[in-house]
Amino acid sequence: MDDRFVVLSGCSGGGKSTLLAELRARGHHTVEEPGRRIVSEEQATGGTALPWVDLAAFARRAIAMALADRDAARALSGWVFFDRGLIDAASALETVTGESALAPLGIPHRYHRRVFMTPPWPEIYGTDAERRHDFEAGLAEYHRLEKAYPALGYEVIILPKIPVSDRADLVLATLSGTAA
Repeated sequence: MDDRFVVLSGCSGGGKSTLLAELRARGHHTVEEPGRRIVSEEQATGGTALPWVDLAAFARRAIAMALADRDAARALSGWVFFDRGLIDAASALETVTGESALAPLGIPHRYHRRVFMTPPWPEIYGTDAERRHDFEAGLAEYHRLEKAYPALGYEVIILPKIPVSDRADLVLATLSGTAA
């Protein structure tokens, strides 16, 4: 387990990337979401490991990228915040293929015991070139992850729908043990 590695997970369009940018602006190390990086690469090269073309191939690439991200982050000091991570990718692979991926990957490659989840927030949800699925698909993913993390022994903290600076304050206070 690496107690410095903190996962931001939850519903697509719930503000994870915005929160990651705020934490980065405050001087913390951050790791961008594997899924968005994969989609960009696949679109640029004409690849098919896209969630709307071949979700299993996409999830396998996300697992490989999440493992590589963890390895690279070991050289960093202080908190490292991940926009999604290995558990998200393994959960997707299990869902689409039925393969057992969560426990075999999630147990030996632990993150901080607290995972911060952004809840469904339809008022800010939007699609783009890299996020084509609708809100209902994002909601299903959220409910899947809401079960996956506790099943692996993580404490899930649902972030309130508050301004991003307040969300960042809450995350940092919780990690430092000063949250009310």
